[in-house]
Amino acid sequence: MSSRGSVFVLGATGQIGRAAVRALVSDGWEVRAASRGAGRDDSWPDDVRTVRVDRDSEGELSHALGDGCDVLVDMVAFGADHARQLTGLADRIGSAVVISSGAVYADADGRSFDTQDEPDGFPRLPVPVPESHLTVEAGPATYGTRKVALERELLAAAGALPVTLVRAGAIHGPHGRSPRELYFVKRALDGRPVRILAHGGRSRFHPVHVSNLAEMIRLAALRPGARVLNGGDPEVPTVAGISAAIDEAMGVRSRLVLVEGRSAMGMTPWGVDHPVVYDMSAAERELGYRPVTGYAESLPETVEWIAGRLRDRDWREAFPAMAKAYDPHLDLFDYAAEDAWLGNR
Repeated sequence: MSSRGSVFVLGATGQIGRAAVRALVSDGWEVRAASRGAGRDDSWPDDVRTVRVDRDSEGELSHALGDGCDVLVDMVAFGADHARQLTGLADRIGSAVVISSGAVYADADGRSFDTQDEPDGFPRLPVPVPESHLTVEAGPATYGTRKVALERELLAAAGALPVTLVRAGAIHGPHGRSPRELYFVKRALDGRPVRILAHGGRSRFHPVHVSNLAEMIRLAALRPGARVLNGGDPEVPTVAGISAAIDEAMGVRSRLVLVEGRSAMGMTPWGVDHPVVYDMSAAERELGYRPVTGYAESLPETVEWIAGRLRDRDWREAFPAMAKAYDPHLDLFDYAAEDAWLGNR
């Protein structure tokens, strides 16, 4: 099969990057897989070239890019500086696909993912959320504001560098640094018989599997343009549904105890006050996107990977990024507190 052209994947050994490299190679692209360690995934064919590059080290990305590429795929761009880094190389890049985040959205009262820890701070977004919806202001302060800064800088230069920005939902699949599914997988492994869920178990936070993001990247590489697209799975299960699906994947059964409202007991990594559901019609219309997997369908591989990482290790050692993200605000596995709370009901 003749090559479609060349793709340079930045952040190739991360959770999305591994799947994107596989999808692009399978579609006939010549792929250079760039990461800080120049590592490779065992599933990649031998003709994938690996490149060591630290984008934040002066000149390294420019040097690694060499004569350029037809498509640059960036998994790790963050903030205005990374946007200007890419646009400064526009003469050597045909088009770009860059991962952003659904965390950019805000409601009419200014509530966003950045304010969710405040009383009634979680955004009340339309269901589903279109790409045209309000976002937070661009700036250096938070994850969401920096992603907006990235988007605006890139779109302003889209005449020189056509870019597809993908606002990813709650990413899941193997190789995640902070897999939300750990919350239920570890409970199943530990033989916990009960799952306590806040918000009545009805929280819905749009997930997206890495293979669905890889499919969007593959399609965007074929259809360069200046656009922003949501990235999500075909269905948005409730947290109670996720709990049941993980139990089924692990061959266990547990009892749900549902707590109404925002409760410290029963908060999970999907615990949102109001549903977060992304409108996927633009991706379907502009790219011809069709998801390659669903949430429950994809779970067995994810569950097996998480369980393997936990084998003979404390969860904080296996997933230090997740421990750092949640630990002083939410102890994910305080079983003594759970048992005491259940005993007092």
